[in-house]
Amino acid sequence: MSITFHSDGSIVHLTNGTISYVIELLDHTYLLHRYFGQAIRAWHGTGVTIPSKRSYTTEYADGTQNLYFDALPFEYPTPGRSDYRLPALTAEGPSGAAVVDLKFCSWQVLPQKPAVPGLPMTFSAPDESETLEIVCSDPVAGIKVYLYYTIFHDLNIITRHQRIENTGKTAIRLRNVQSLSLELPARDYELLTLYGCHAKEANQSRALLHQGVQRIGSCYGSSSPRHQPFFALLQPGTTEQTGEIYGFQLIYSGNFSAAVEKDTFGQVRAQIGLNPDTFTWTLEPGEAFDTPEAVLNYSANGLNGMRQGFHKLIRNHIMPPRWRDAQRPVLLNSWEAMYYDVSLDKIETQAQLAKELGIELFVLDDGWFRAGNDSRSSMGDWTCNQNKLPGGIDRVASIVHAKGLKFGLWFEPEAVSPNSQLYRTHPDWIVHVPGYAPVEGRHEYLLDLGRAEVQQYLLDMLHGYLAGGQIDYIKWDMNRPLTDVASSALPPGRQGEAAHRYILGLYAVLDEITRCYPDVLFEGCSSGGARFDAGMLHYFPQNWTSDNTDACDRVTIQSGFDLLYPQSTMGAHVSITPNHQTGRSTTLDTRYQVCRLYNLGYELDLTLCTPEERDEIARQIAAYKAQRSWLMAGTLFHSQSSDQNCTAWSVVSPDQTQCMMIVFQKLYNPLSSCARFALCGLDPASDYRDTATGKVYGGDELMQIGLTVPLVKHDFTTFCFHLVKI
Repeated sequence: MSITFHSDGSIVHLTNGTISYVIELLDHTYLLHRYFGQAIRAWHGTGVTIPSKRSYTTEYADGTQNLYFDALPFEYPTPGRSDYRLPALTAEGPSGAAVVDLKFCSWQVLPQKPAVPGLPMTFSAPDESETLEIVCSDPVAGIKVYLYYTIFHDLNIITRHQRIENTGKTAIRLRNVQSLSLELPARDYELLTLYGCHAKEANQSRALLHQGVQRIGSCYGSSSPRHQPFFALLQPGTTEQTGEIYGFQLIYSGNFSAAVEKDTFGQVRAQIGLNPDTFTWTLEPGEAFDTPEAVLNYSANGLNGMRQGFHKLIRNHIMPPRWRDAQRPVLLNSWEAMYYDVSLDKIETQAQLAKELGIELFVLDDGWFRAGNDSRSSMGDWTCNQNKLPGGIDRVASIVHAKGLKFGLWFEPEAVSPNSQLYRTHPDWIVHVPGYAPVEGRHEYLLDLGRAEVQQYLLDMLHGYLAGGQIDYIKWDMNRPLTDVASSALPPGRQGEAAHRYILGLYAVLDEITRCYPDVLFEGCSSGGARFDAGMLHYFPQNWTSDNTDACDRVTIQSGFDLLYPQSTMGAHVSITPNHQTGRSTTLDTRYQVCRLYNLGYELDLTLCTPEERDEIARQIAAYKAQRSWLMAGTLFHSQSSDQNCTAWSVVSPDQTQCMMIVFQKLYNPLSSCARFALCGLDPASDYRDTATGKVYGGDELMQIGLTVPLVKHDFTTFCFHLVKI
């Protein structure tokens, strides 16, 4: 791993022996991107061409023939000086014009990775990464920009963020600050994104990149109700195991923008950062603004290579270290068993059955504080309804702990009901625009987390429940988007800061509460996957993947999310059939097999299960526990097949001694041949035994030829192959 400078001071090369990132300094003035991809020993100007002059454009200031800003591959492009493509930074300086001309000042290698104040970010030990700092400035606009590039010793990843300072004597108005901008050479690319909606998250969209700007984003106040803060540019024809990919991800939980521009001549500029449609920020003289950190992931080995790069980064450099290797308990969530109608008798009955089946954690979901059995009241007060639960949460915790189970509790701290004491006392604490009746979502408003007093209220409430040590797990939910986005704590000219300040306030609360209670397992949720992002995983080591627990739909949802997130971060629950969300019926075995490579849980009324079903659940849990450690720590792969009716994914243990492969057959098709799937990540020089059949296969044979799925005349069927090295 090294960051080296060319002897003439015009080139810097970041490499770890696997990837290289090259920046050239043009005339000791402008930063140009020259290369990102597989490692090279050095860069000598390979691939640089001077294109023919385009009509109707401007020329570079020194008069060099055929050189102009609109073709230069800038590292951090700005508008107003002849580059008409997507800018990474747009700011209004003293003149009021949105013109910024950043010029190079200095660069250096830092002794350690700098913090991003108030924001989640990657972390590493000094010997695990190196960081390049580049300083550029525009004295006329009064702007200084610090560009940070971090390379990790064992990852195909560069992370980037910026600090923007006002060095002038008047205020500066930021209108657009992207965390990452990357120039790629003219060639064909496919654009991969993850899109969806509530109960149908993380669908993969893949299409050929065309001329113009293609853009996704969020303006909901949370990261992922419709699109993940992620995209990838793929070599056409890329498969799970082959092909070149550039993956982009933002470590942020609010509004974002991800855009790719392919110009008329095929050159590509890709960016990700804060959504400029919902953001402005005023910097007074001497103030600074820090952008969220962005991740740039290179894979020469297809989607699996990108997948594993993101997984390693999150496990080792984003997730709370306390939970990286910790076993997640098998849980029972009360929601589909009780909904809002909770009682001590129901809780004790469910907890007793859970204990008998081997479940380790009982989670009390919504309803425990409600005045009635619906969502129309009490949110924000967080006082247990003693009529439903005499003795309160302490009593519930004691009942659950007496069964030998851990106890978890559901909260939605960011919301407040109009019918609540908190709202009646502090109506100005909600996000709202004066003069408009605020819009309700699920009979709720959102608290203005940008206000210090709101943050303190939430902290005091959470400390009150957690300080006693009775709660082992918190499910932190957030069930509505931001609307009427304005803060009564901000003046009219700074309302464009409200959405980002909301997220900064959220992070401030999460930072304190998770530091104070490191042994409490926090799970994030936002109506399922509406705020499933790397920023939340900096505080919460796992997230509820989707409110849709249907096994067939979960195959698509989980396959999308696990492109980015390790299996240990994803909650996967077995629920009742017919499924409450879709009405679809699947076997108990299928529902379990779809969940078993992730964080296993159950979300059903155990009293409605037959004795035979409870026996099967007990066997499922025992099998899961026996393999949980290596399944959660192992490497996740997807296998390629021409049969789109089947999906196959597997986990290989860190020492390559075990592999668990699950194949899901959506529909039985009598006209198709049996699907065959090649495995990945095994030791090619060793043999493996199928524990179910006793058959022995070579690791190379399994990876080159694969296993054939049996012919089974049923829809929604799963097949499990457990292979052990001999």
